[in-house]
Amino acid sequence: LLIFCRKSKGKPNGKKPAPEEKKLYLEPEYTKSRITDFEFKELVMLPREIDLNEWLASNTTTFFHHINLQYSTISEFCTGESCQTMAVCNTQYYWYDERGKKIKCTAPQYVDFVMSSVQKLVTDEDVFPTKYGKEFPNSFESLVKKICKYLFHVLAHIYSSHFKETLALELHGHLNTLYTHFILFIREFNLVDPKETTIMDDLTEVLCSSSGSGSSSNGSGNGSGNGAGAQNHVKER
Repeated sequence: LLIFCRKSKGKPNGKKPAPEEKKLYLEPEYTKSRITDFEFKELVMLPREIDLNEWLASNTTTFFHHINLQYSTISEFCTGESCQTMAVCNTQYYWYDERGKKIKCTAPQYVDFVMSSVQKLVTDEDVFPTKYGKEFPNSFESLVKKICKYLFHVLAHIYSSHFKETLALELHGHLNTLYTHFILFIREFNLVDPKETTIMDDLTEVLCSSSGSGSSSNGSGNGSGNGAGAQNHVKER
């Protein structure tokens, strides 16, 4: 038995390491944790007489602040040594600068790029106007989509790499609530390509299916299949 264990552990495609890939954040005892049972599906819907861009601006800014705050709770554990790449499960993300140059960076560097660039946008009066009569730019929706994509990467990284720390801090209920609210919001207004969020479809299915989301299973069937087949290699984005 000892010999068999050693041999299988040494095999790159051995089945022995499989239990290590178990996702802690999918454990029922943790997925049930929320800070509220509010019906988020209703909360994300555009209220009557509210301008769509105003609604997108208000919610996007709020999500940015909450996700930034959630990340700050585990930031001391997200270092260049512990997270040498911006990884989420089997996918590695790269940052692209203003000229479109691909930058390989550590997870904390990537998150810093995200938060700095989003902070710059949400405080720019020409992009997120706060004064009455000021028009939103034509590129506003595309910018909101880009912001939401990056914020999703940060949330997904917290789950895939720092859920143990989140549990230790007893903040998993806050994280689950934030994730559920965010996912239902981006789905309501088609702000992020479903292919981008497929990587977390297993979690989305569990958290959002009980949150009144009629589209909670959208793409999750494909996602679970893709997730299983993608374990053998690292994807880059």
